[in-house]
Amino acid sequence: MYLIQTPRLRLRELTDSDSDAAFTLALVNDPSFHQFIGDRGVRTLEDARSYIEQGPRAMYRTHGFGMYRVELEDGTPVGQCGLIRRDELDDVDIGFAFLPAYRGCGYAFEAASAVMDWGKQTLALKRIVAIVSPENRHSIRLLEKLGLRHERDITLPGDDKAILLLGWQAREG
Repeated sequence: MYLIQTPRLRLRELTDSDSDAAFTLALVNDPSFHQFIGDRGVRTLEDARSYIEQGPRAMYRTHGFGMYRVELEDGTPVGQCGLIRRDELDDVDIGFAFLPAYRGCGYAFEAASAVMDWGKQTLALKRIVAIVSPENRHSIRLLEKLGLRHERDITLPGDDKAILLLGWQAREG
C-alpha cells in the first residue's frame, strides 16, 4: 500500500476517497499554495476528486508515478510530494506542498529526499528538475539541499510569469 516509507512518514497513491478529497481540498486552497503554485479552481469535494483523478491518478496510469499523499505513521495527511511528467518540460520534475501546520518540521525535506532516492534508484532517472517561483525562498533552499541547482529562468506556455528551473543530473560513470 505504501510506496515509500521514511522514519516518520509514509507516501502512498492518492485515491478518490473522502479522506483524500478533503485533504486535497484543504491543501490546494491554502493561501501559500495559491501564491506559489496557483489556484487550481478546486472548491468542493467533488472538484477535489476530479483534480485527483485527472492529475495524480492519470499520471500513475500513464507514467507509473505522480504526486503522493504524505502522511504521518498514524495516517494524518501532512502534504503531497512526488514526481511529475509535464508536457512543457523535457525532464521529470519533483514537486511538494505541505499543510501549514506541518511546515518547518522537516517533513518536506524528508519526503522529497525519499522521492529523489526512489526516482534515482527505482526509476533509474538520470535527471530530475524542479520549477519554483523565485519568491518561494523556502522551496528553493529545500531543492538546493536536495542537490538541485538553478539552471535558468523559464516561462511555461500559457503563463506570463518567469519561474526558476532547477536541475539535478546523475554523474557520468
